[in-house]
Amino acid sequence: MATAYAPGLRVAPRTTHRARRLLPIQGEVMVEVGQLVAAEQVVAQTLMPGDLLPVNLARLLAVPPAEVPSCMLKRQGEPVERGEKLARTKGIFGMFKTEFTAPVAGTLESISAVTGQVIIRGAPLPLQVKAYLAGTVVELLAAEGCTVEADVALVQGIFGVGGEAYGVVRMACRHHEQELTEDLVTPAMKGAIIVGGARMTERAIEKARTFGAAAIVSGGMDDQDLKTLLGYDLGVAVTGSEAIGLTVIITEGFGAIAMAERTFKLLAQHEGMPAAVNGTTQIRAGVIRPEIVIPLSAGRPNSGAERARTGGVLDIGKAARIIRDPLFGLIGSVAALPSEPQLLASGSKARVLDVRLASGDLVRVPRANVELIEE
Repeated sequence: MATAYAPGLRVAPRTTHRARRLLPIQGEVMVEVGQLVAAEQVVAQTLMPGDLLPVNLARLLAVPPAEVPSCMLKRQGEPVERGEKLARTKGIFGMFKTEFTAPVAGTLESISAVTGQVIIRGAPLPLQVKAYLAGTVVELLAAEGCTVEADVALVQGIFGVGGEAYGVVRMACRHHEQELTEDLVTPAMKGAIIVGGARMTERAIEKARTFGAAAIVSGGMDDQDLKTLLGYDLGVAVTGSEAIGLTVIITEGFGAIAMAERTFKLLAQHEGMPAAVNGTTQIRAGVIRPEIVIPLSAGRPNSGAERARTGGVLDIGKAARIIRDPLFGLIGSVAALPSEPQLLASGSKARVLDVRLASGDLVRVPRANVELIEE
């Protein structure tokens, strides 16, 4: 029988992880190959072009557009300061002149005698890229960035919002089936990555944000709570740019779903250790998973301890999560892989597999309805 594959979430006690850190435009790379870097160390920086501000000068000065260039006190390409006189009309007999001062600092980008508009480009905006991983620089990309490598404990989630964040791991729940409620979030968790068990409540998230937590991670959450958190419905898109004050990651799915026990135990083993999280999620082509990354070898060269991976190969005994109703979120292991397509309750035929649930029950589901939990 041909090898079968399924998408998978990684939950690895130890693996070699690489993070490519790139600038959106060319700039300065500030590290060298072989250099040890901290997670929040700046590895590359650049200046982004400032915002454009169009100004209808013809209307503001009450002159025809063709006269705007002759009214200018600054030439195209020259710098301007906020409050500096930018243009002045000739007035009548040298009197009753109208002046215009620059509303922002920047550069005079263009002057149009056709539209009567001038465009001011704001001051350049500094942009820095951090290492994200505490590890070793293994590759440089000239004027673009670098690649950092480290041995880490890695947990990938189903969904997240918010970008990169850093903090120490703090367990808020005692077991993986405990709901993460507001009373479990304390001021001592400021700057931490809070780990819950089952569903995290909207009030718990809000309290974590109020206390200044870096991130909050749990098994599930209600989709209505997500809408309340964001203030809008989130469509099918790339997340990670939400300015909500912290990063939120769910490891299993939406609803009252407990975190997988081995995921919970792995995070609990590293309580108090510094970690990096990234809530960026993309569920279209080129899947991107939110992740919690806990460096194990910070300050030491990579040990190369990653085990050989089977890359999503379905096999007997592999841990799997069902990702479709009515068994959504249940976790078990692959018990059988029938080779022939089977007739489903819907009347259609599909390739299936048998999953032995934690309860001991054996269920048969389409292969498209499962996701591997990779080590």
